[in-house]
Amino acid sequence: MKEYKTVTKIAGPLVFVEKTEPVGYQELVNIVLSDGTVKRGQVLDTSDDLVVVQVFETTAGIGRDSGIRFLGEAIKMPVGKEMLGRILSGGGKPIDGGPEIVPEKRLDITGAAINPYARGNPKDFIQTGISTIDGTNTLVRGQKLPIFSGSGLPHNDIALQIARQAKVPGSTESFAVVFAAMGITKEEANHFMEDFERTGALERAVVFLNLADDPAVERIITPRLALTTAEYLAYELGYHVLVILTDMTNYCEALRQIGAAREEVPGRRGYPGYMYTDLACIYERAGIIKGVKGSVTQIPILTMPGDDITHPIPDLTGYITEGQIVVSRELHRKGIYPPINVLPSLSRLMNLGIGEGLTRDDHKKVSDQLYAGYAEGNDLRGLVAIVGKDALSERDRLFLEVADYFENQFVRQGINEDRSIAETLDVGWSLLATLPEEQLVRIDRDLIRKYHPKYRKE
Repeated sequence: MKEYKTVTKIAGPLVFVEKTEPVGYQELVNIVLSDGTVKRGQVLDTSDDLVVVQVFETTAGIGRDSGIRFLGEAIKMPVGKEMLGRILSGGGKPIDGGPEIVPEKRLDITGAAINPYARGNPKDFIQTGISTIDGTNTLVRGQKLPIFSGSGLPHNDIALQIARQAKVPGSTESFAVVFAAMGITKEEANHFMEDFERTGALERAVVFLNLADDPAVERIITPRLALTTAEYLAYELGYHVLVILTDMTNYCEALRQIGAAREEVPGRRGYPGYMYTDLACIYERAGIIKGVKGSVTQIPILTMPGDDITHPIPDLTGYITEGQIVVSRELHRKGIYPPINVLPSLSRLMNLGIGEGLTRDDHKKVSDQLYAGYAEGNDLRGLVAIVGKDALSERDRLFLEVADYFENQFVRQGINEDRSIAETLDVGWSLLATLPEEQLVRIDRDLIRKYHPKYRKE
């Protein structure tokens, strides 16, 4: 294997090499230092005169005398069934003290786009045990449904709760979770590992942890390693896989850092112009393939800088994915967990996974009525701040109470509370029972007689 000693420049995580043989994009590279240490990298850009290599570790110690060897292959992820129950680094190496993974296959991490004709329609309801998701923004198998949060909000706790509790009710099919954390602190990593081990959720999970002090370049490959693992479990072993990616903002910051090192012309707020395409390459790896047993469902989590939902990262994510779950700082300040605000939240595929035979025949109507009641009560809070509560009509006071009841009974639940969809809908009915029947304008009379607490007692 040829070794080139033609390093001309080092900038951030990038090494520039001249006068090489023709090399391929994303080809793996070994960099041999003067003391014999070997660092790994990947071809980021190639031309007739110059090859740009991004290094997976720090570039400390790399000099003009370092040897560059091109390996002739792209990054491959070693995969096998024994990966379940393992904790790996952001680069795919075991960090749980267990043995190296003996691979059944080595798969290219870039994956292959699912042919639109081969895609199946997402339709099976996934129960997360969280009422604000299951009841009003339902997650469906094969969907990509991001969580938009802010710094300091408990999105990691929500992610862990979903990882512990997610299931398809009544199904005996194999269910697995692939959890990938990017740019997290050691404290957060320890919290994740302890929670997975304490609750037993690790038995059906594969966990990837990329720490804040790990190289930015590794952050770029972590979600791709996770999704490659998920695709293997889903499409070759028949598992239904839930992929949780946190935090996509750290991933995009790594893209921006590498773009700056390459001296690319920046796009919005300094992020690369190709960020939309790059995010789409990750999110579009969710789905169901017709005739294939497994499925991949994605919950990407991102913290919105400055709680700004128009920031490029949530903005582009919203274009690609099928809705969003919004975590509210206002609800968090009230001490409500999980602080999910259903008003700006949306699941575009919800109607495909609910109703008779899937959840319950009253699901859609109850969800609509709860949403309408909470929205009206929330608006009235603004009016009360101006004119006072005494100026409200009797009807308005009822809806004001509905907003409080909704937040304290429907939204609020324990961090380990796993509500079934029937329990969630029953909580919704107990809330709606505080309103006169004539105000339940979005629910059919036969459903009211079937599920309303007043008629159930008779």
